[in-house]
Amino acid sequence: MTVVRLPDGSMRVFEQPVSVIDVALAIGPGLARAAIAGKVNGKLVDVSSQLAEDCDLAIITEKDAEGLDIIRHSCAHLLAHAVKELFPEAQVTIGPVIEDGFYYDFSYKRTFTPEDLIAIEKRMLEISKRDLKIERKVLERSEAINFFKQQGEYYKAQIIESIPGDEDLSLYYQGNFTDLCRGPHVPATSRIKVFKLMKVAGAYWRGDSNNEMLQRIYGTAWINKEDQKAYLHRLEEAEKRDHRKLGKQLNLFHMQDESPGMVFWHPKGCVLWQQIEQYMRNILNQNGYQEIRTPQILDKNLWIRSGHWDNFRENMFTTNSDEKEFAIKPMNCPGHIQIFNQGLRSYRELPVRLSEFGSCHRNEASGALHGLMRVRAFTQDDAHIFCTENQVQDEVVKFIDLLKIVYANFGFTELLVKLSTRPQKRVGSELQWDKSEAALQAALNDVKLAWELQPGEGAFYGPKIEFSLKDSIGRVWQCGTLQLDFSMPERLGAEYVAEDNSRQIPVMLHRAILGSLERFIGILVENYAGAFPLWLSPVQIAILNISKGQADYAQEVATQLQYHGIRVSLDLRNEKITYKIREHSMQKLPYQIIIGDDEVRTNKVAVRNRLGADLGQMTLQTLIDRLKEELSARK
Repeated sequence: MTVVRLPDGSMRVFEQPVSVIDVALAIGPGLARAAIAGKVNGKLVDVSSQLAEDCDLAIITEKDAEGLDIIRHSCAHLLAHAVKELFPEAQVTIGPVIEDGFYYDFSYKRTFTPEDLIAIEKRMLEISKRDLKIERKVLERSEAINFFKQQGEYYKAQIIESIPGDEDLSLYYQGNFTDLCRGPHVPATSRIKVFKLMKVAGAYWRGDSNNEMLQRIYGTAWINKEDQKAYLHRLEEAEKRDHRKLGKQLNLFHMQDESPGMVFWHPKGCVLWQQIEQYMRNILNQNGYQEIRTPQILDKNLWIRSGHWDNFRENMFTTNSDEKEFAIKPMNCPGHIQIFNQGLRSYRELPVRLSEFGSCHRNEASGALHGLMRVRAFTQDDAHIFCTENQVQDEVVKFIDLLKIVYANFGFTELLVKLSTRPQKRVGSELQWDKSEAALQAALNDVKLAWELQPGEGAFYGPKIEFSLKDSIGRVWQCGTLQLDFSMPERLGAEYVAEDNSRQIPVMLHRAILGSLERFIGILVENYAGAFPLWLSPVQIAILNISKGQADYAQEVATQLQYHGIRVSLDLRNEKITYKIREHSMQKLPYQIIIGDDEVRTNKVAVRNRLGADLGQMTLQTLIDRLKEELSARK
């Protein structure tokens, strides 16, 4: 007898072992038709899987979060099947699910062309319509190796040989195609209906540049055509908003080969940077932070003591002087502890909140560099809070409240939160990690934030909370972090005098709201498509004269606006007004002032907004009041 417990609390009892699909059928034929997998005691399985013992079972359909990943994984196999039918000499390697889709790597004698992708996608549709049953079979390790070698699939044989242990391996069969996979998969190819191949890229076998360069075909798959259409629209929007293109168009920054992964900020980009930095400086000052500055280069021995040398060495730039080895700082925390350590601290001083716009360098792989989003030199809105264990809860709550205000002022109101726990490679005792993880979890629950657990994703010195924001086209960006650290203050000798006159080690909270300013600016550029709100715009208003006769009045208007703190561009060139309007519109400026003879005569200004709407004539003071109101609201 097998007892199956369902998510709604009900139970089904079967006299003999039963498959997942049979349970679904017993519940109702509609559910059986919708089922694509099962979850048995928390583990995903195929609908053909047999249930021989009592268990908890959830039937997975397209509507479930796991359902889409299963469809995408099955679509990767569908891709490989189509490639093998069209290009029999191609060898298949690996084909995992990724965000918004999947890919599969192939070894083939020539490069796949755009025409090949069209043919492959067409063949995938044909295979889908064949409604081939997808079946799982288990083979012994040696049998599986021999099978793939006989098929000429030597990469698959290598994969099996590299899998540790002697466990049996599962193979999936659909028609004349067989693949190695843990599964689960949809029950038939007809369940894979909405997909599109996106591009071909190079990828080294096993990610090692010493190995063969394979061809990686990327694709996307969705439950319905509406979702895929929305996704493709987001991609089009993302292409239009690419911060690298807009950075050049708006004359904000550039990057060049002589300094890979490092940014040359132009005057307009520097103004944008300063607005962000000054805003953060002011709000941190209002919330009890003290700004500091620490050195760029520190002795190797300090990094050894902090734990970074053993856990982060491959990402650090180093240099030598006076027969000593130094590291250019990849992060600011050891330097902040040195400032905390100057003088004997009392418990009455805690919490101590030290902030720094800290310039850091990390030796990122050249292939990972991507505009402002992934750089080697960056500046963090970094801070460290030194406090007692009893103060941790309040400090975490205060930080989260502050972070929400900052994001809202930059136009981000949707917040996603993840708690990352101890990684395999870490420092500190298990007791410290237990206390750290429990404290962060309690703080998140205290502020009633929904959060997701990320086991094993914490920093090497402590667990962390990751804060992600969602931009205007629905993309998620992880920016803010808060990490609780019992270890590093002890390793670097931080202490304070407790109320009982004993020497105690403070808890240190590593925290950032924006993260890398470079990356955050990249996010802002793409979120606003370069059309920044007034308070962030490098140039807030352009003043354009129609002819030379209005130049003096235009200059007077510019001077008055600058006196009131408005960032102005004065264009007195001898060009047609339509040309100047179009050119400044390309710069996505919030406002333009057009000055002709009528404006000079009436002592007024004619104003246009960035959408091209004519706001009419108004006095300069009326415009200044309007701008100040908009600036105060951070619109």
